[in-house]
Amino acid sequence: MAASKAPAVELDVAGRTVRVTSPDRVVFPRGITKLQVVEYFVAVADGITGALLHRPTTLERWPKGWHEGAHLATRTPKPSDPKGDGFYQKRVPQGAPDYVETATIAFPSGRTADEVCPTEPAVVAWAANMGTLTFHPWPVRRDDVEAVDQLRIDLDPQPGTDFSDAVAVAPHLRELLGELGMTGYPKTSGGRGLHVFVPLAPRWSFTEARRATIAIGRELERRLPGQVTTRWWKEERGEAIFVDYNQMARDRTIASAYSIRANARATVSMPLDWDEVADVHPDDFDVLTAADRFAQRGDLFAALRADRDPSLDCSLDAALELAARDEGEGLGDLPYPPEYPKMPGEPKRVQPSRDKDRDRSGD
Repeated sequence: MAASKAPAVELDVAGRTVRVTSPDRVVFPRGITKLQVVEYFVAVADGITGALLHRPTTLERWPKGWHEGAHLATRTPKPSDPKGDGFYQKRVPQGAPDYVETATIAFPSGRTADEVCPTEPAVVAWAANMGTLTFHPWPVRRDDVEAVDQLRIDLDPQPGTDFSDAVAVAPHLRELLGELGMTGYPKTSGGRGLHVFVPLAPRWSFTEARRATIAIGRELERRLPGQVTTRWWKEERGEAIFVDYNQMARDRTIASAYSIRANARATVSMPLDWDEVADVHPDDFDVLTAADRFAQRGDLFAALRADRDPSLDCSLDAALELAARDEGEGLGDLPYPPEYPKMPGEPKRVQPSRDKDRDRSGD
C-alpha cells in the first residue's frame, strides 16, 4: 500500500487527545480508512471500554491493514523478520502513553507478561491507531487475574455448517443455561460463529470454568446428537457445531464485543438480544453500520462489565455438579491446546488416526 501523505488528525476522546497518524491509510479493501476505524471505536466507546474494562487484553494488530491473503502471525514480529501482516501483541508496546495501564498475567508455561489493561476510551483509540482491530480480553479482572468472572461459550461451525447451524443450537443452549441457574448473553463472533457469555461471581478457577464448559457441551451433545460436538480432533467432529471448551483455558481468549474482525467486510462482533438471534447475519454489522446500531440499542453487553452490579453474577455450582455426574459415568477430561504442558487427568494428546494403541473394536 502507498504511504499516507495526509497529516495526523487529533481526536478528543473522553477528554484526552489521541493522535491518529496516516489517517487516510486504507485498512480494508472496501476503502475503509484508519481514521474511520478509530472513529468507529470512539463512537462505541462506552461499549468497547465496558467489554475491556480492567481486563488484561491481547491486541490483534494489523499495522498495514487487512487484505485478501493476509496472514496473522502468532508472535510479535521483529522489523527485520516480519512473519505476517497481522500479529498478536501480548506485552504492552514500548512508548505507550502514561494513561495506558497494565496487568501482569501468567501463561501456561509459567512465564509472565504485562498486558494492556484498558481503563478508559482513549486506550482503545490509541491501540486502534497502532493498527489494533480486534481486542482479546481475558475473562478475569486485574485485581485478581486467577478469578474467572465470565463463562464464554463458543459455538463454532465446522466445515459443512455455518452461522445458521450455530443459531439453531442457541435456544437449546439458552434453555440449558437457565436450568443451570445462569443467564447467557449472545453476540456474533464477527465470523461464522456465535458466542454466549455468562457473568460469574469472580471466584472460579480456569480449571473449574473449563470443566463447566465441557459439561455444558456434553449435555448439548446429548440433546442434539449429530448437531453438536465437543470432539477436540477435527477429524472426529463431522458436520456439527463445535463447543470450543478450550476457550476457557488460561491464555485462550475470545474477541470482545464491538471488536472489528480482520475480514473483507470489516465485520464487528455484535451483542444481540435473544429474540433477534434467528433473524440476523454476521455481515449485518460492520464498521460502517455498527455505530448507528449502538446508538439506537445501547450496550447489550453491559451485564458483562467488570464494574457491573454483583446481583447479575451467576454461579457454576450446577454446571460443576453436571460435570461430576459425567465424570462418575466415565466421561473424564478432554485434551488441552497443544502449547500446554501435560495437565492432570488429561487423556492422551494424540490425533486418533495416529494413535497406534487406540482400541478400534468399535470403529
